[in-house]
Amino acid sequence: MNSPLRVALIGAGIMGRQHYQHLSQLPQARLCAVADPGLQAEAFAAQCGAANYADHRKMLEHARPDAVIVANPNNLHVACALDCVEAGIPVLVEKPVGVHLDEVRSLVEASRKRNVPVLVGHHRRHNPLITKAREVIEQGKLGRLVNVTALWQLQKPDSYFETPWRREPGAGFLLTNLIHDLDLLRFLCGEVVQVQAFTRNDVRGFANEDSAAVLLQFANGALGSLTGSDAVAAPWSWELDSGESPVYPRQEGQPCYLLAGTEGAMSIPQLKRWHYAEAGSGWHTPLLQSRESIPAGQALTLQLQHFIRVAQGREAPLIDAADGGRTLALVDAIREAAETGRACAPALIA
Repeated sequence: MNSPLRVALIGAGIMGRQHYQHLSQLPQARLCAVADPGLQAEAFAAQCGAANYADHRKMLEHARPDAVIVANPNNLHVACALDCVEAGIPVLVEKPVGVHLDEVRSLVEASRKRNVPVLVGHHRRHNPLITKAREVIEQGKLGRLVNVTALWQLQKPDSYFETPWRREPGAGFLLTNLIHDLDLLRFLCGEVVQVQAFTRNDVRGFANEDSAAVLLQFANGALGSLTGSDAVAAPWSWELDSGESPVYPRQEGQPCYLLAGTEGAMSIPQLKRWHYAEAGSGWHTPLLQSRESIPAGQALTLQLQHFIRVAQGREAPLIDAADGGRTLALVDAIREAAETGRACAPALIA
């Protein structure tokens, strides 16, 4: 019987601990080390039965893990991932893959040069309902995709903003939250070639946005919109609608994505489809409804199982550093469009 994959964790914060909870349920892997300079890390590592290091470089040198999960602050993602790649160790990097596109390009280059895989933690791509939605689209059940409507509208409590950095530039919901939705739109609908955007901060008056409206033009000709706010009492968002995380009270029956094509339409997360019995029947004819079945499985667990296979050389990353970089480039283009009032194209990440 093969020995469990020895996985190390860089970052013992909220996401790092979530990864450990799912990893601890998998017999194919075990946590061997934790690297985090924080005072809480030693107790956490002891609780996990893992070695503890303040410096991740010393951890890489002495613990010699088979794979590493990077779940520390965003601005440290690329530097830590590069150290792992240079050591020849496959790495799962939490989203966003980085903060600046230039550093992401350096990670892409290093991963390819060293032939060491990097998986980016846009875990929603691993959710079974997203897998099914993509299958429906690829099977042509919606025909040619024409319109995409995405919603991210909810209310964060005032206590969320008691942490100072959450009120500062760059910590708004565009990079913190909507990056997930933008990544799923890319995954489901294809690359975005141009964006227009407006952002406002009128509700709270912080240095970052509390509402945004984005127009998206996809390479396949589809047009989309993404409307979001973290300051409204509303039920339309992935967190509240999908049931992916039990910490959010689920809003049953509410959609967050609506996809419409020449042969049909679909709501997500319900995976409810509408279509005519005869193609091209038109608005005087009743639409038929059906619902796709959704396989069981938790996104974070499925992502870790995939990462284990990636680290073992059995699969290529579902979303590698270049792919994650394209989602970051889309966020940057939206920011630029909002600041300048011009239509902007995402930077290319080859």
